[in-house]
Amino acid sequence: MVVTASERRKTFSRRRFLQLSGAAAVGLPLYAGEIARHELRVEDRTFHLARLPDVFRGIRIVQVSDFHYKEFTEAFFLREVVREINRLRPDAVVFTGDFITNGYWSAEKTVGFGYECAEILSHVECPLRFGVLGNHDAVVRPEAMIDALVTHGITALENSAFPIERDGKRLWIAGSGDALTGHFRPEHALPRATQAEGEPVVFLVHEPDVLPEVLKWKVDLMLSGHTHGGQVRLPFVPPMFLPSMGQVYVEGVYQMGATQLYVNRGIGTVNLPFRLNCPPEITHITLA
Repeated sequence: MVVTASERRKTFSRRRFLQLSGAAAVGLPLYAGEIARHELRVEDRTFHLARLPDVFRGIRIVQVSDFHYKEFTEAFFLREVVREINRLRPDAVVFTGDFITNGYWSAEKTVGFGYECAEILSHVECPLRFGVLGNHDAVVRPEAMIDALVTHGITALENSAFPIERDGKRLWIAGSGDALTGHFRPEHALPRATQAEGEPVVFLVHEPDVLPEVLKWKVDLMLSGHTHGGQVRLPFVPPMFLPSMGQVYVEGVYQMGATQLYVNRGIGTVNLPFRLNCPPEITHITLA
């Protein structure tokens, strides 16, 4: 039987397609799990705060979120995050929750991971370090996670606030309890001074979709995580992993009224150890 050139091309194309498809089936998960999941990216963002005193203009804050140590996020990668933060030499560092993952491991084991995570983060050289809990932290054992942070020199802002002072002026870093687990108390977290005297406030809240509830408190900048930016972003397809209270504000910059919001993509992963078109993020913020 004689095989024509046209038939040979069809056979080759079909075989090549199957070969490429097989390679993609193996290669894409490998890339998403071993390469893209560790492609740490620094995002530079500048926010103009109308109420910010001149003495604070140019202050730099690093935000990191959603470590999910140690179910998928390895110690070596968390140490790389710390090295990158130290390279940036910020004026303050904020951690916006989910230090651990409520998942496969027992509560005791998971709490131990929380202390390990906080110990690694204690090597951040910036002395002004603040953290709030996420839903995974709050579900496992919130008092233990707060202790892990405090024990390792990180100020835990559980519905409380801390003033940074320069030349008699103040910039408040406030933090909320986790919203998904019912610990969101902005009336306790946001100091009266920010309302009565117009002092600026940066508000740390794990879940971004509480933004409409925050408006009445005159927050200048709200920093959140929780969404992982969708974690796996395929072309022309909505994000695959969006948790409750993280489905409206997914990643990046938003504004509602006078309040600006930034949603960090996070460091770790949940459900699967994959990231695709959604790299882990350190946010390097300048206030202007």
